[in-house]
Amino acid sequence: MASKRQTDESSKTDKKKKQKRCEETAELGSVVDDKQVKRAVKEAWSRKSSCSLGDLELDCHPFPHCIIKNFLGSETFAENLQRELLGLNFHEKSNDLYKFKQSDDLRKRTEPHIAGLRAALFGRFRSWLSEVLGVELEPTVDISCARYEYTDVLLCHDDELEGRRVAFILYLVPPWHSSDGGTLDLYTTDGNFQPQSIVKSLVPCWNTLVLFEVSPVSFHQVSEVLSQEKCRLSVSGWFHGPSLERPPRHIEPPIPRSPHLPRDETLLLEWVNPVYLDISYQEQIQEEFEDSSEIQLKDFLKEEKFREVAEALQLAQIQWMRRGPPNKRCCEAASLDSLPQCVSACWELLHSEAFFLLLSNFTGLRLHFLCPADDDEESKEEGKEEKKEQEDAGNGEATGSSVESPSANASREKEPSTPVCCGELRRWSHGSYTLLHDGEAARAEYALDLVLPFGCTDWQSEFGGFTCYVANEEDEELLTVYPEDNSLALVYRDKETLKFVKHVNHKSSSDSAGGSTCRAFYDFSFVYYE
Repeated sequence: MASKRQTDESSKTDKKKKQKRCEETAELGSVVDDKQVKRAVKEAWSRKSSCSLGDLELDCHPFPHCIIKNFLGSETFAENLQRELLGLNFHEKSNDLYKFKQSDDLRKRTEPHIAGLRAALFGRFRSWLSEVLGVELEPTVDISCARYEYTDVLLCHDDELEGRRVAFILYLVPPWHSSDGGTLDLYTTDGNFQPQSIVKSLVPCWNTLVLFEVSPVSFHQVSEVLSQEKCRLSVSGWFHGPSLERPPRHIEPPIPRSPHLPRDETLLLEWVNPVYLDISYQEQIQEEFEDSSEIQLKDFLKEEKFREVAEALQLAQIQWMRRGPPNKRCCEAASLDSLPQCVSACWELLHSEAFFLLLSNFTGLRLHFLCPADDDEESKEEGKEEKKEQEDAGNGEATGSSVESPSANASREKEPSTPVCCGELRRWSHGSYTLLHDGEAARAEYALDLVLPFGCTDWQSEFGGFTCYVANEEDEELLTVYPEDNSLALVYRDKETLKFVKHVNHKSSSDSAGGSTCRAFYDFSFVYYE
């Protein structure tokens, strides 16, 4: 028995030795071991001032961030680490905010150089960083690997999440230039802690670590990768610790809404394809819409009207205003005062009383007083029953309570609301997008979305610019609406459904011959409320 126990003990020891040998030690660059450097960085960080010490640079504009070149002391280790990372399985990640490929979590990977990097980062380097910041960082391991290739992007955000204190990125890239894209862009912020403009772009560099404190002003993005040959490989994650104090989040004022314009059906006869004015066809559309809560009506405008507006949208007289902030949207909206006459007339069409009624006929929604409410029939039946009960009570036949039912009360108290809408004319080109955000989710309500695109004859889905509908707080994609010339898209959404427009990428401004053309399309975007 004793000898068996000894065999087991020696077997365990051998396994431990093998595991130990499996992890390659990651030596860090000499600048991390330099006590004078550490003291100087600590002092500069506490004063929010800048300093440059050999391979280390600390800059506090627009927010504190540190760049450490030659972070790994061994070139061979860095090359082997890169090889191991490229051998991992990567998963396509795509939503409103980003598009890139990400590895599985690296916290338990056993490849020797990945394990060695992890041990160095969350061991020695975490201790170094704790001293520099004067903050106790937790041993929590939060680390993964990302591959950004042509048209991949991570749009403007601040990284804030409970527990995150310092973000880090280690680049393992080939020789890289700003023209390749993929830069780490840092934003300034306004008085409401909203991002304004990019003031610094850090070009990825081999074996360079970038880190910054996660804070209410740490807005940044990874710009779109423009190189078709290079892979932007990085290891990134967060050191956890006590979060910095956050002021109340800024709430944007709601977009003004207005009731319909007093325009009659002659406007419809002038603009709308006659097939959509046929009552029996409107009934078919309503049946289909009520089944799926969405529909696309192709060739919606008369051909000559559509062509006239499409050509007018190209005119230089239209003033396009950039809409932000970039953590919520980046697109252009037209100044209504600058619209050519025919474009203004199209705007009036979508805002008119006659159009509100047409939408009611298409959808069954109460967007006009002539449209019967869903509960009209129900109210009539309730009224008959109530009258009968009162008559029975008067005859001494107490068949029920004399108190009005809650539904009857609700029916009487319910005041008909005035249907309203808000809308804009937008231009979509390379770099345009909209994002989901907390404020939008908090104010979500039942609404009918309308989009009418122009100028997208050659537009391809791989360019982006399509509208995605998703369930709140879920990645599940419920519906995608692609821009299509003269195709009126109607989508009814509830309080748990949000939408975004996917980032328009570099493919939209290049062609197969290697030349470059500036493609753009336009749309009228309206939202109607019952």
